Amino acid sequence: MDKDKEPLEEFTDEQKEVLESIKISRVILPIVIGIGVVIYLFWKQFDPAEFAKINWTTHTLFWILLAVLILIIRHLAYAARLRILSEKAFSWKKCIELIFIWEFSSAVSPTSLGGSAVAFFVLAQEKLSTAKTATIVLYTIVLDTFFFIFSLLGLFLIFGTSMIRPGMENLQDIDGWGWTFISAYLLMFVYGSLFAYGLFVNPKQIKNILVWFTNFGFLKKYKKNATDIGNDMITASKELGRQKFSFHISAFLATATAWSGRFLLLNCLIIAIVETVSIDVMSQLGLYARLEAMFVIMAFSPTPGGAGFAEVVFGGFLSDYVPKGISLIIASIWRLLTYYSYLIIGVIIIPNWIRNIMNERRKRKNKDKVK
Repeated sequence: MDKDKEPLEEFTDEQKEVLESIKISRVILPIVIGIGVVIYLFWKQFDPAEFAKINWTTHTLFWILLAVLILIIRHLAYAARLRILSEKAFSWKKCIELIFIWEFSSAVSPTSLGGSAVAFFVLAQEKLSTAKTATIVLYTIVLDTFFFIFSLLGLFLIFGTSMIRPGMENLQDIDGWGWTFISAYLLMFVYGSLFAYGLFVNPKQIKNILVWFTNFGFLKKYKKNATDIGNDMITASKELGRQKFSFHISAFLATATAWSGRFLLLNCLIIAIVETVSIDVMSQLGLYARLEAMFVIMAFSPTPGGAGFAEVVFGGFLSDYVPKGISLIIASIWRLLTYYSYLIIGVIIIPNWIRNIMNERRKRKNKDKVK
């Protein structure tokens, strides 16, 4: 026990907090919340008659298996992006492992908080340079944000407000959910533009702005964090400045593939179970648009990984596509594939990863003693 604690003392307080945030016991809360909400919704919404209408045929199996394949492709796309941004500093196996850890951290943290702190810590433990670590984490934020900014704008030009929620045919129909979506989009646009400006135009100015904001009231306690982000932005900006255009195109394509897969997976599950859903391109694109809008709302969930919250909003956002009596069936399969699977795999991978970190630190410490 003492041997395990010894290298832990070498971590800073911030690093210890990150380790605390990905400890295995963190899976308990999201599982309890998720299962509790599902049981309640089954009790309130489950319709045996609607469930009996589901034909579990080869059609159903095909589309569910396609959803699983898309899940695998999505994970590989994230791994490909990490390999591109690290300039192949990591092997494919290592990239796949790190994405599992990254996804696990998102699954056990409130969705609105994200996993940037964990990403910084994890990449630093893999002996990646500060410049590359800062570049990967900060540029990932820009890539993810701009995927949503551009794709949502394009989808809105095609479908209008009907993409947000059922019944929103024009601006006059926008309700609280609609305004939440608009506010979330504007927030994405602002911070995405801010990070992009900092990474590609003037990082020092962004650092000064961030530090200036922390001169007031309760924000003063975040001055060190603001300074660190500003310094990381300056470092990452220099790193990105030397990259070729193909580097950025490859990174964005990997990002678009990963995020598109997140929503297309649900398209497949709905086609598998709801026979009345049309599979023509425009109908499926409209469904895809609704799913992307739903995710924007979910991004502000207060629960770990959106546990419980995702199951609640699913039925309401897709009531014109999925009968209420079976929406929870699809939502449960969706969450099992894309959420609980990462919790389970994280429980397997993370202890071994942390053990390897400790062993590496112990070896380095022993070498230093010998010297």
